[in-house]
Amino acid sequence: MEDCFNIENLVGFEPSQMLLHGPTKLLLDNFHWHEPKIGIIASYTPKSRDVQDHFGVFRGVDQIEAFAQATIVSCGTFLECKKLNCSPEQLKERFVPAFISVGNVNFHNYLAEGETFVSVGKIKFYKFRQMVSDGRIYKVPSDLDLTKYFKDFNESQLNNYDLGADFSLIAELFDITGRALKKETFTIDK
Repeated sequence: MEDCFNIENLVGFEPSQMLLHGPTKLLLDNFHWHEPKIGIIASYTPKSRDVQDHFGVFRGVDQIEAFAQATIVSCGTFLECKKLNCSPEQLKERFVPAFISVGNVNFHNYLAEGETFVSVGKIKFYKFRQMVSDGRIYKVPSDLDLTKYFKDFNESQLNNYDLGADFSLIAELFDITGRALKKETFTIDK
C-alpha cells in the first residue's frame, strides 16, 4: 500500500485503501479532483445492495454518508497521514472516523441504482483530527468520462460549483463534521 506522504493528492488513489469501511459500506468509487486543505470531488454509482428494500432509491442518509466518506473521512485521513508520516493502514490501527454532527441538508432530487453522482466538497475547517465540510451532490450525465472532465478543474470552479449544465443538483450539505477518534474510545467487541 502506498503511503500518503508519497503522493500529492488522492486522484488515482484507491478509495478502499483510504477508508476503513468494508466493501458493503464503502460508498466511494473514485477520486477525480483533490486539493489538500481545499476540497475534493469523488464519485459513486449506487449498487443493487444500496437500494434494496428502499423502492430502488439511494437513500438520503446514504447520500450524506457517501459525501462524508468523500470529504471528511478521505481528506482527513490524507492530511493526518501526511502529518504523522504514516500510511492509511497504520492510521487505521489507531483511529476510527466518526460523525460529530450534520448541519443542514437540502435534497432537491433523488438517485437510483446505476446513476453515478459526484460529491463536491469544500473543506471549511481542519484541526485536531476534526474536519468540517460543505458541498453538493450532483448526478452525472451518462457516459461522461469524469477523470477527463475534472483533469483541469481548479479551486475557483470548486468554490463556485462550476459544473456543466447537464449535471443535476441532488443535494446541498452544510457543516458535515467528523473526527478521527482513538480506537480505545470504542468498547464494541469484535
